[in-house]
Amino acid sequence: MSAPNSDIAIARAARKKPIKEIAARLGMGEEDIVPYGHDKAKIAAPFLKSLEGRPDGRLILVTAVNPTPAGEGKTTTTVGLGDGLNRIGKNALICIREASLGPCFGVKGGAAGGGYAQVVPMEEMNLHFTGDFHAITTAHNLLSAMIDNHIYWGNELQIDSRRVTWRRVLDMNDRALRSVVTSLGGVANGFPRETGFDITVASEVMAILCLSADLKDLERRLGDIIVAYRRDKTPVTARDLKADGAMAVLLKDAIQPNLVQTLENNPAFVHGGPFANIAHGCNSVVATRAALKLADYVVTEAGFGADLGAEKFFDIKCRKAGLKPAAAVVVATVRAMKMNGGVAKADLGAENVGAVKAGCANLGRHVENVKGFGVPVVVAINHFSADTEAEIAAVKDYVASLGAEAILCRHWAEGSAGIEDLARKVVELADGGSADFKPIYPDEMGLFEKIETVVKKIYRGAAVTADQSVRDQLSGFEEAGYGNLPVCMAKTQYSFSTDPTLRGAPEGFTVHVREVRLSAGAGFVVAICGQIMTMPGLPSQPAAETIYLNDQGEIEGLF
Repeated sequence: MSAPNSDIAIARAARKKPIKEIAARLGMGEEDIVPYGHDKAKIAAPFLKSLEGRPDGRLILVTAVNPTPAGEGKTTTTVGLGDGLNRIGKNALICIREASLGPCFGVKGGAAGGGYAQVVPMEEMNLHFTGDFHAITTAHNLLSAMIDNHIYWGNELQIDSRRVTWRRVLDMNDRALRSVVTSLGGVANGFPRETGFDITVASEVMAILCLSADLKDLERRLGDIIVAYRRDKTPVTARDLKADGAMAVLLKDAIQPNLVQTLENNPAFVHGGPFANIAHGCNSVVATRAALKLADYVVTEAGFGADLGAEKFFDIKCRKAGLKPAAAVVVATVRAMKMNGGVAKADLGAENVGAVKAGCANLGRHVENVKGFGVPVVVAINHFSADTEAEIAAVKDYVASLGAEAILCRHWAEGSAGIEDLARKVVELADGGSADFKPIYPDEMGLFEKIETVVKKIYRGAAVTADQSVRDQLSGFEEAGYGNLPVCMAKTQYSFSTDPTLRGAPEGFTVHVREVRLSAGAGFVVAICGQIMTMPGLPSQPAAETIYLNDQGEIEGLF
């Protein structure tokens, strides 16, 4: 099968079924969905409620090695595996995240898969979709506006304007907004103060939406958000500002999962979109729980490499939602192994078995880490046409030496037909009953010790450093009753360390925590490490430069 030139061309040629037919496969009537056009819909809250009491299917996590500019294809493999499971006669559902506009117009591209393993409608999914991100952005910034408005009109809550911790957000990469001063221009505009913007996917509101069990839980969590402190250092919450009700109103539709389909007309839930390098990197609990009631196998992904996405999936999402994964897939490519073995991107086309073997240490670290959570693992080798038999064999042999199996997958070019072997292996692992899932640290461990545990057990770092002010903040969080929360590590996705150029499987490095943030509503503490930014910038040649409408009014350049 010869593929068209681009993912968007393949997606545009898809033979989509009306979304009501996809819903019917899951037992939904027309009254159970809220259509957004003919090919996407939200699932109505009463239907979600009706699923309570049904048995759960098996949860499969797809994760990956550390990303490289060569691309690994984690979402593509997630979609392909879901199609593959349905192809071999299993009842499977896919749960992935929504795309952020920042990366779409920046460097990373979209989040709908690729080749013949895509979720459609690809263009809408990578742009405005059903408006969830706009709702999250608006709810977040409503709270920001209400903070400054409260201070302006007399500050009854006695907010210390120097200790306002709630920033603003925008779903775009814009480094110029990282640090700003607001309320300039005189008395009528309020009291000037320093603040800044984060990207929407880093918003605590995004995390709350993705971790909430239902609308009532969402509103409770929104009220728990700590936005500022008084002069006596007592916290001020969104509930104190009476903002939680209005925020929940803005999010009442956004919390309902989105139903779409794959190129092979299999159902997929696409909902929520926190990044894994600065947030917890998983789709919504609402979508995952619903999928587990509707399918025998649910395939979901967690962002970036297993050191970020999988660790947070296990230690935050599964811990908080009571989920028990049955198996995990670690996605790798020959190209990524070469890059981790020291080969430049321009030289990836040439066979280099030695570099593949050298780079496999990165893959091995991730496999060992996932096994450390008690979850059985299989490796998916996402095939590229330039891969040679010797290079593929090197990866398979290495994985076999770890006591696991690596399976070559051709889903990008062949769709579900190219991933049947992986689907069968996943069923074997998931049905084998060998999963004994457990997070890597207990709730009662101290916050700094939790950070140290992740750094030492997952990253293989030697030590964690932090200024005394950061340590004091962590102690203050514990004294205030938040010591039982998990930690959400914000660091570069390109390395186990905080140095993005340090590929492979480095050891013995030091991780510096430069800032910590309490996300009381979401239920975790964010530890910002190294130079990672919660508001990305655009690259020197952003993807936006080559995105345009052609003469037929069709989008070009989106991928």
